[in-house]
Amino acid sequence: MTEFKTLDDVDLSGKRVLVRVDLNVPMKDGQVTDGTRIERILPTIREIADKGGRVILLAHFGRPKGKPDPAQSLEPLAGVLSKALGKPVGFSADCAGPVAAGIVSALKDGDVVLLENTRFHAGEEKNDDAFAAELASLGDLYVNDAFSAAHRAHASTEGLARHLPSYAGRTMQAELEALEKGLGRPQKPVLAIVGGAKVSTKIDLLQNLVSRVDGLVIGGGMANTFLAAQGVDVGKSLCEHDLADTARAILAAAKTAGCEIVLPVDAVVAREFKAGAANETVDVGAVPADAMILDVGPKSVEAVAAWIDRAKTLVWNGPMGAFEIEPFDRATVAAARHAAERTRSGTLVSVAGGGDTVAALNHAGAADGFTYVSTAGGAFLEWMEGKALPGVEVLKA
Repeated sequence: MTEFKTLDDVDLSGKRVLVRVDLNVPMKDGQVTDGTRIERILPTIREIADKGGRVILLAHFGRPKGKPDPAQSLEPLAGVLSKALGKPVGFSADCAGPVAAGIVSALKDGDVVLLENTRFHAGEEKNDDAFAAELASLGDLYVNDAFSAAHRAHASTEGLARHLPSYAGRTMQAELEALEKGLGRPQKPVLAIVGGAKVSTKIDLLQNLVSRVDGLVIGGGMANTFLAAQGVDVGKSLCEHDLADTARAILAAAKTAGCEIVLPVDAVVAREFKAGAANETVDVGAVPADAMILDVGPKSVEAVAAWIDRAKTLVWNGPMGAFEIEPFDRATVAAARHAAERTRSGTLVSVAGGGDTVAALNHAGAADGFTYVSTAGGAFLEWMEGKALPGVEVLKA
């Protein structure tokens, strides 16, 4: 995929490089509780610094609504980054204006500085051109390494690329190349596994996928809505009965497109939603009226595994059951491990993403076995829905 330029296409030496990164990491008492996103951006920062570029990091944190909020400052992350990089990372108390300009002008080749939260300025989320120009005045080049923020047209994710020569960082590049293998130009047959609680949040996704994949496994609470739409009594299970027509329309669209929908044939049911709750496995047509479906059963897992064996490409979003509580994590764990095994053997390209998905694959110990696991939530979902992402589109221009 050569629609956009990468770090291979530019001489970085002596250049001031504005690098948009994703530092929206979970924190508790000033400590980062999950550093995955920090790990992902290190290669780009190191490469630019090692090639003599002056690295100026731009990022947002939280939702400060366009004005400074000390509780959402990026300052604590300068130390975290410094430790991760093994070299000093400076900090500027503003991302624009004289403070930032003064700090940037003092940089030497190979230096790294983190600018304050871009969302402390109202112009960021409004994608205000004057604010984008002010940011652009600090650099010679723009590198976007924040795919997870690419679905938003903000000044630091989209506007900047209209003012400076623009390139994809290594994380952005890896993400786009993986997505291209997943749905852009995949090897067929393509299987999608979509789980999660609600159909309502994934209507666009399902409608896009049925015309693009050969098999679609529907799991999680979503599956109950599809089963109920076909007249199955799902007892007290989580179910959006008001979306029965939508579910039937998606099933009809899949039939027309020649996409095989795989719904559970058996289920693990319980009377209460808690770890270790007394449970039993029943066929989906025999769910007790006072019970709820909390996971798909072993026969359904076998059907999913058989599909994974047939597929050349797998795209995964969402868990198949209530994986947060045992023993209702079994189906997700079994399917994830099977997909990882097939990927390791070289017979499957597997791409996964979305918030709960990453947690579920980590829980299964399978994430490392996948071809690519995206840490982007909303951006990954919008890409799977077939929507253009502003932060990616502008890199192609």
